Amino acid sequence: MSKTKSVFRVGKVQAYLRGSIWYLCYHENGKRRRPRCGSSRTAAKQMAAQINAQLELGAPAALSFESISFSDLRQRWLSHHEQVLGSSPQTVNRYRTATDHLLRFVETANVPHSAASFRVTHSEAFLRHLRIIKVASNGHANTAKRPLMDKGIKYILETCRSMFNYARKRRHLPPYAENPFTELEIDRIPIQSSRPVQLFDTEQERRFFEACDDWQFPLFLTLILTGLRPGELTHLLLPEDIDLEQRVLRVRNKPKLRWLVKTRNEREIPIVPELAAVLRWHLGERKTGLVFLRRRFRSGLFSTASEKNAG
Repeated sequence: MSKTKSVFRVGKVQAYLRGSIWYLCYHENGKRRRPRCGSSRTAAKQMAAQINAQLELGAPAALSFESISFSDLRQRWLSHHEQVLGSSPQTVNRYRTATDHLLRFVETANVPHSAASFRVTHSEAFLRHLRIIKVASNGHANTAKRPLMDKGIKYILETCRSMFNYARKRRHLPPYAENPFTELEIDRIPIQSSRPVQLFDTEQERRFFEACDDWQFPLFLTLILTGLRPGELTHLLLPEDIDLEQRVLRVRNKPKLRWLVKTRNEREIPIVPELAAVLRWHLGERKTGLVFLRRRFRSGLFSTASEKNAG
């Protein structure tokens, strides 16, 4: 075959035939790209013309993508959530824990280490892997291990799907490649095993509060009557976050303490008279500091220990 029939150029893009397959060659962002284009010379010409137009306009070329490893993809995705989207540290930690399962699976199974080579067959194998492994519920090495609940499996798959959506938008997957976790139809996976949610009835609620000591009672009563998240409750400060005269509780971001509300939305919560009375008793003469102290500080053990050390 003559050279003119095996090689042609469209502007900045050169096409050449290798065996029965056409390849394109061009430079983008200082890097040489040589994507496979198929066996049709006509289709290769059309793609070369499209890519040349995109290069002239400074737009990303249609066949260009950056293949990266799973660990690099995970790190970029978590950094995007932490530094760009401003997701809370707790959210980022949950994403890290969920994707740890995928990274361990890739390391131990016969799976390509490049995210671009991950296919729906691999995601199906990952799902089967999640159904047979056993994990510690709190992540501690000495805790008894159990199989993952269906809700936990779905959360892991949904997190991995979000990470691959990020990879597709950042062109870390081949052109026109589908998200392998979207193909699993995660939303249709039934929930057959889950921890039952049991709400207190009136008698159980009464017995619960009767069993609370002086430290526990105001803490749990505030959680129940305000709907605060535990992290929000532990970061309440005096006097700016609570006004017992106006009976209002304020949930505020505290960037100086490196703590932010999960949704970043500050809000005010009304305090019912019964809770206001309990909080007045709980706070006593304190006007500054944390609204809820740790048990050892509340009970005075810390001051006693300090006096002993001073002595």
